[in-house]
Amino acid sequence: MKNAKLFLLTSLLLVASCEDFGNLIQPPSPGYLCWSIGTDPATKALPDLPDTNDFILTVRNAAGKVLYHGSYGDSPAKMEVEPGSYTVSAISGEFSQPAFAMPKYGDEQVIVVPEGKNAAAHLECTLLNCGVTLKISTDFPTAYPDGVMFLKQGSTRLMHAFTEKRIAYFFPGEIQLLLHNDNQDQVLLTRSLAARDILAIKIAVADQSQASGSVSIAVDTTKNWLSQTYTIGGDNSDGGADVSSAITVSDAINHIGEEVWLYGYIVGGDLTANGKSVKTTGITKPSHMAMAARSSVTEKASCVAVELPSGNVRDALNLVDHPELIGTRVYVKGKLTDAYFGTIGLKGTSDYAK
Repeated sequence: MKNAKLFLLTSLLLVASCEDFGNLIQPPSPGYLCWSIGTDPATKALPDLPDTNDFILTVRNAAGKVLYHGSYGDSPAKMEVEPGSYTVSAISGEFSQPAFAMPKYGDEQVIVVPEGKNAAAHLECTLLNCGVTLKISTDFPTAYPDGVMFLKQGSTRLMHAFTEKRIAYFFPGEIQLLLHNDNQDQVLLTRSLAARDILAIKIAVADQSQASGSVSIAVDTTKNWLSQTYTIGGDNSDGGADVSSAITVSDAINHIGEEVWLYGYIVGGDLTANGKSVKTTGITKPSHMAMAARSSVTEKASCVAVELPSGNVRDALNLVDHPELIGTRVYVKGKLTDAYFGTIGLKGTSDYAK
């Protein structure tokens, strides 16, 4: 009888022990992964912006296994997954060689999904390639009846017809503009563009009375981030001579010590050496302002501090008298310095244009 009781007690302990052990090895609770796609506001004016529903979305786990690959528009609202890290990426399409009207947008994020929790990936898709667009004036075919414009990268040449309106897209890197005339190629300019750069070039005949037909090349600064002015047979040494040669705030770091035209958005003022953000309201100092590549930027490190000397420039642009200028784009001329209010600065501002 004693042995029977001992056996029963041992059995109960084993059962209890197994139940406790079973609780320990319960699988972790799954979580949910969801996603959304947006595009950089600075690109919305481009004519080739694709529908985000057509973007190709890919979701991979930490081992590289593809959990979803297909259009964003057809993807589920959320996906049940085990706790862990996941790579979510999206591209607007493949881009294998330079071509017209073929922008490539994309973004990729690694998201960690905690046990039993939700995690969201917001993909802010930006332009991964770069582009060039030409606007050829009506007098060009008269001066150069056999002339043809080409855009060249590596071994690929894109012929730019007189009536072509589309943007030619390229891999980030060096791009050449060629004039093919009398069976010869002439390199008009060479530019190195980064991802997201769009270079808009205007081509016109400057003097049709000359047999050589001088060609003027200027940049439409309302459509590009980087700028260039070039005249065939002319003096191209004063790159900062006029508004058409203005550089963007993002490119200012590459022109420290130079006198330039700079363009960007007025985003605030009242900068201090220690503050991390620019002040956007209640500005009290008319002597300077902050400019950025986008109107939504407020971080001082992403701005150029612009000195407003007393006179016409200060009268027109100071934010004490003109708070309504916040968020507007402007061109200013001055000398770039690497240290002004704790960021890059434009000193001695001598001219402006809106």
